[in-house]
Amino acid sequence: MQTIQELQAQLANGSTTAEKLAQASLEKIESTKNLNAYISVLNERALERAKESDKRRAEGKSLGALDGIPVAVKDNMCLTGTRTTAASKILDNFVAPYTATALEKLEAAGAIIVGKTNMDEFAMGSSNETSYYGPVKNPLDESRVPGGSSGGSAVAVASGTVPCALGSDTGGSIRQPAACTGVVGLKPTYGRVSRYGLLAYASSLDQIGPFGATVRDCATLLGAICGIDPHDNTTSTRPTEDFTAKLDAGVKGKVIGVPKEYFGEGLDAECKAAIENMLKKMEAEGATIKEVSLPHISYAVSSYYIIATAEASSNLSRYDGVRYGYRSAEARKLFDLYAKSRSEGFGKEVQRRILLGSYVLSAGFYDAYYVQAQKVRRLITDDFTEAFKTCDVIASPTMPGLPLKCGMNESDPMAVYLSDIYTVSLNLAGLPGVSVPCGMAGGLPVGLQWIGKPFQEADLLAVAEATEQLNK
Repeated sequence: MQTIQELQAQLANGSTTAEKLAQASLEKIESTKNLNAYISVLNERALERAKESDKRRAEGKSLGALDGIPVAVKDNMCLTGTRTTAASKILDNFVAPYTATALEKLEAAGAIIVGKTNMDEFAMGSSNETSYYGPVKNPLDESRVPGGSSGGSAVAVASGTVPCALGSDTGGSIRQPAACTGVVGLKPTYGRVSRYGLLAYASSLDQIGPFGATVRDCATLLGAICGIDPHDNTTSTRPTEDFTAKLDAGVKGKVIGVPKEYFGEGLDAECKAAIENMLKKMEAEGATIKEVSLPHISYAVSSYYIIATAEASSNLSRYDGVRYGYRSAEARKLFDLYAKSRSEGFGKEVQRRILLGSYVLSAGFYDAYYVQAQKVRRLITDDFTEAFKTCDVIASPTMPGLPLKCGMNESDPMAVYLSDIYTVSLNLAGLPGVSVPCGMAGGLPVGLQWIGKPFQEADLLAVAEATEQLNK
C-alpha cells in the first residue's frame, strides 16, 4: 500500500503520472470487486481530472501534496452529476445537483475522486451490512465485518485501491472501521470540517474525516478539507493549519490519561494486552501514564442512541416520495405515498431508528428520554473537560474486541450497537479522536483510540504518529 508521500515523489520525479495512478486505482477497484467496497466508480471523470493534473504539473503549476492522488469518498457526500445514494433504495437514482464543500476543497487541491464507497444505509450501522447494495467484505478476514458505517472507505484504503479516503463519523463510523481493517481513521473536532453536502443522519453528531494508510496521510487530507464554510454555520472560524507540522514531536513530556472505566469488564483480554503494551512503550519514550475518570461514560451509548435516532427521525422526514428519491408505484392517496414510499424505500435498520426517534420525541416521552439524554450529554462533556485538566491526551480502545462475525446484525443487534461503546462519547462531546493500529490479537489488528482536546488535532496526530512508529 503506497502512501501519498510516496506517490507524490513518483509524480515529482516523472516515474509515473496522475493518469497512470488513476488508471491503476481503477484497475485495482475492478480486481477487488468481490469486497463490494464501491457503489459507484467514476472512470471517465477520474481519468479526465487526472489528465488535467498532469497538464498542471507539466506547466509547473502543481496544486500541492494531493494533486494527482486518487481518493475515494463515502456515498453520502454530494458530488455534482454523480449518484449519491447513502446506500439506500430510496436514493438509488438520485444524482447530486451540487458538490459537498469537503469534496470541493479536495478537488481544488487536485485530488482525483475515483469512486463513491459503500456504507451502512444512511450511515446507520456498525457492520456495513445494512447497505441496499449488499455488505462490504473485510479484506483481512471475509468472515468478519469491516466495521461501519464507513466500511467501504476503510476497505478502499486497506485493499490498496486508494491511499486515502473520506468517511463520516456519527458515533464511531470512521474510527471503528479503521480498527477493523488495520488503517488509520480520524474524526475531527465537531465544526472543523463543513457538513454542507453531507446527507444528514444526526446533525449535531456527524463529522466528515479522513482514512489513510498512515497518520501522515490522514493529516494531509484533513488539511485540505477543513476550514470555515458560509454554507454551514456550525463550522469553526479557526484558520486552516498544517496538521503535519508537529508529527515528529514525539510523546516525551506528554501526560496520557487512561480512563479506569475503559479498561475493565467487557474489554477483550488480548486487545487489552496489546493496548497496555503500547502504553508501556509510550512510557519508555518519556510519556507519563495517569489514571483518569469519566464517571458518566456508562450512559454514553444510551444517550447517544436517543439523540441520534431523534435527529434521524427529523432529518429523514424529507424522503417522502414527493420531490426526489424513490416513489412507490402502489400509492393512490397522499398518506399512501408517504407510507408506502418510505416503507419500501428504507431498510429495516433505518426504519427501526426512525421509529425509535419518533417515539422519544413524542409528547409523552420527550422530557423522559430526549431531554434526559441531552443532560447526560452535558455531563459526559464535563467529564472530558475535567479529565483534560490533568492530561494532554486520553487513550482508550477503539472497540471492545475483534471485528464481529458477519451476520450478527440480525442475530445479535445489541452486540453490534455496543461495538461503539468507546467511540460514541467523542461525538456527544464534539472531541477529535483517531484510531491507530497498535498490535495484533487473534491474527487481526487492534485499534488504539487517542482522544484529544477540542481543535488540538495537530497534537493528537503527533501522538498517533508516535504510536505508528512504535508499532512497526
